[in-house]
Amino acid sequence: MHPTPDNAAGPVENPLARPALLLSMAPGIAGRLLADRHRTRLVALARTDPHLVAHDLAGPTPAVAAALADAEVLLTCWGAPPLTGAVLDAAPRLRAVIHAAGSVRHHLTDACWERGIAVSSAAAANALPVAEYTLAAILFANKRVLHSAHRYRGLRAPHDWQNELAGAGNHHRTVGVLGASRIGRRVIELLRPFDLRVLLYDPYVDAAEAARLGVTAVSLDALCAGSDIVTVHAPQLPATHHLLGAHELALMPDGATLINTARGSLVDPAALLPELLSGRLHAVLDVTEPELPPPDSPLWDLPNVLLTPHVAGSLGTELHRLADHALAELERYAHGRPFRDPVLPEHLGHSA
Repeated sequence: MHPTPDNAAGPVENPLARPALLLSMAPGIAGRLLADRHRTRLVALARTDPHLVAHDLAGPTPAVAAALADAEVLLTCWGAPPLTGAVLDAAPRLRAVIHAAGSVRHHLTDACWERGIAVSSAAAANALPVAEYTLAAILFANKRVLHSAHRYRGLRAPHDWQNELAGAGNHHRTVGVLGASRIGRRVIELLRPFDLRVLLYDPYVDAAEAARLGVTAVSLDALCAGSDIVTVHAPQLPATHHLLGAHELALMPDGATLINTARGSLVDPAALLPELLSGRLHAVLDVTEPELPPPDSPLWDLPNVLLTPHVAGSLGTELHRLADHALAELERYAHGRPFRDPVLPEHLGHSA
């Protein structure tokens, strides 16, 4: 039988049939997410048109409306339209949403949880490239690669780099991980082979769990004051809005680096900019507030800032990992097994 959590609606009447499935995501995403091999596997696991993608569920085309009415499963990704009560009324057979990306906050509504729809997310798969980006940023930041590249381009001549970079390097440096999310935990794993000390701030992780992770649990102030690198991996929640403000940034040592691959709203931009303009702090920012800095923002040209366009998460070939994850969850569902990575409503208060 299909998986039916305690609060979930039961399966449709014939659990041995392939479940009817509809793809739903923003225009252009499905073509990058699904390779030919994914579409072949998709039609083997579910009754679906692998080329029919619903971009709008509130005012669907006749073909989408018919598929939605029959759908037992929605396979969603970035830009999926909200699953409001009205949309769910038009999908009376819907039992599960398999999200081939991270957060489901943008399209799942209270109506989904009230109707007991089972939900899976590929957040664990999407965590991998973000953690890899972060590892590269940590190692490059401690090595002062951005600084030396700018200086080298300007000098174009022999120079005493050993003297100028005497304080650089990755030996016995301290990395502060803000948030033991999936990404934060993966970063911790990736840092283990290196000769680095790792601090962790997460109000939901006690000292015993931190010890199992191989890190030292500290307060937010202690993390900021004691870290050469502060890397942000907390979820975007009301409680984490501007979590790093003027007080916390002032605690960071001179020459320290802030890495943010989470959400721009976790760092107060009005507090961060003066620290960067003075040159006291460095930053690797894959996300900012606002998401796109204005054209005249100093962030574009500061030599101590590496600004990237929200590319730490899955892109290019990495999207196929998300599709692999989603189809593995679909196979579990089709065989009546529980999802490997379920999203539970009680966890949404402290997760992305």
